[in-house]
Amino acid sequence: MVDDQLDGSITIYQVQGLSKCDIQLSVIAKDERNERLKKNGCLINNIMYHPEVLTPKEAHGVDLLIVCLKYNALSDALEDIKQIVDEHTLVMSLMNGVDSEQIIGNQIGMQHMVYSLIKVASHKEGLAYVFDPETTIGIVLEENKEIDKLFSQSNLHYRTTSYIQEEIWSKFRLNVTKNLPQAILGAGVGCYSDSDHMKAIQSGLKDELEAIAKAKGIDMSKADPSATRGSAVPKTARYSTLQDLDAKRHTEIDMFSGAIMKMGKELNVPTPYNEFVYHIIKAMEEKNDGLFEYK
Repeated sequence: MVDDQLDGSITIYQVQGLSKCDIQLSVIAKDERNERLKKNGCLINNIMYHPEVLTPKEAHGVDLLIVCLKYNALSDALEDIKQIVDEHTLVMSLMNGVDSEQIIGNQIGMQHMVYSLIKVASHKEGLAYVFDPETTIGIVLEENKEIDKLFSQSNLHYRTTSYIQEEIWSKFRLNVTKNLPQAILGAGVGCYSDSDHMKAIQSGLKDELEAIAKAKGIDMSKADPSATRGSAVPKTARYSTLQDLDAKRHTEIDMFSGAIMKMGKELNVPTPYNEFVYHIIKAMEEKNDGLFEYK
């Protein structure tokens, strides 16, 4: 697993799930993060894990590299990924969005890429990461015998599919329609059931995304319709984009509406809802950065 700006939920799920396997499991990190992970380990569901921590140079030639990054950290991590990968390395990108595999594959060769996605929800309690293993959907990936053999020995929930692009786009649709409207409002997910106006924003974002998918020949009806293992989402839940704004971090809006706007222009599909959402969340980031602190 590579760390430049780790996506915590994704990383802790891999550490917890793969620790029981008879493999050399390492987190790859540089500089301060390398030292911090070596010193502190990972507290997951009240169990302390101390995976091996390597630099990109030390990790050269791994069999499987799982990329667990925030989208805005990917461009800076590409050189590290190139340093890690050799001719036999397989690479899974469990990042959100629909273009990280292509971005990485353009640097190392698409023959290394195994298309995949992950659905896991966690939160922090103090220094600990907490998630429910039983209700976590886990990883969906295209068929690969080597990875299937590894994951079958693990505590990870996973399944393979012949429709991985459709699955990735289906998750993308879920992220765009669930993450973005509540981030603008600054309210929990209960706003979607309580407000017709929020439903209208969701619908506009969804229609634009589906029009782009259709233009690209992606039929999301082929994706597995199951979304949970029985876990209920409380009305107070705040998804990742709103969590980033709450913490005054920059969001992954470029991966969501930014990508939709770019594809819309390429395919001549109008995207007014996504353009508005993109610019208002960018303005909210600027506000958090102090741009509007006028005297």
